[in-house]
Amino acid sequence: MRPALAVGLVFAGCCSNVIFLELLARKHPGCGNIVTFAQFLFIAVEGFLFEADLGRKPPAIPIRYYAIMVTMFFTVSVVNNYALNLNIAMPLHMIFRSGSLIANMILGIIILKKRYSIFKYTSIALVSVGIFICTFMSAKQVTSQSSLSENDGFQAFVWWLLGIGALTFALLMSARMGIFQETLYKRFGKHSKEALFYNHALPLPGFVFLASDIYDHAVLFNKSELYEVPVIGVTLPIMWFYLLMNVITQYVCIRGVFILTTECASLTVTLVVTLRKFVSLIFSILYFRNPFTLWHWLGTLFVFIGTLMYTEVWNHLGTTRSEPQKDNKQN
Repeated sequence: MRPALAVGLVFAGCCSNVIFLELLARKHPGCGNIVTFAQFLFIAVEGFLFEADLGRKPPAIPIRYYAIMVTMFFTVSVVNNYALNLNIAMPLHMIFRSGSLIANMILGIIILKKRYSIFKYTSIALVSVGIFICTFMSAKQVTSQSSLSENDGFQAFVWWLLGIGALTFALLMSARMGIFQETLYKRFGKHSKEALFYNHALPLPGFVFLASDIYDHAVLFNKSELYEVPVIGVTLPIMWFYLLMNVITQYVCIRGVFILTTECASLTVTLVVTLRKFVSLIFSILYFRNPFTLWHWLGTLFVFIGTLMYTEVWNHLGTTRSEPQKDNKQN
């Protein structure tokens, strides 16, 4: 029941979160820092009050392990963002990040000595190809509307190679972080709420270096048009309303992901999160009426088939059908 609930939280929270994030980004494209800070602060305060019991409850997992996990998460975020400065176009950036399923499976085989069925391998390949198609076509539509700078010579090629190396490192580090979480839960038990709190509370001091940018966007948010919130009738600047809803939906999304990490294997978590990214992409395209081509439908088909293969739904259907037959024979 808990895995099903977690999957529901991931899809409901993350997909609705995309709407408010896109509404924020369309008005102020550089608002990423204030959005991230608000999300981290909300989750940290909620965890401090209800999970850490105002700091009186000691963590079940030692802080040093959370510090390692936070370092991995911070490194992945910084490297992914910096790769855009190394002649890496956004389509290529999105394609690489869509390869997380394969990276997780490879590291699972190497580190955890896992083995998967041919159906699992095929399903992961199909899901990755489907998301590759959708993200590439969507990014292509965006980049075709903007002017691209010309790159020439050996120096540009070297920077591009460094960018590829950075993206590859971030991809493997992200997969390694998922496996690290899985091994921690096997050793210390499942503590999704605690992990959610410490993974968002420990990085908070780092936002001091972004204080100036956060303050500038807070001023811009104050200047946005007023909006009356339905039902409660409170009036506030509409950008703050978007940010509030983004924070709430992000909390629901992240909470679902952390519950999922305690209930399922790392590869399953990665599959669900990757599917969520795909659904968010499709939802965003439909909601904001962006072009949805034949290639997008092809990608949708690949992801759908890959998901059915991974969950081995045909085997479950076969088992369900065989049970009544056995009951009839016994009667």
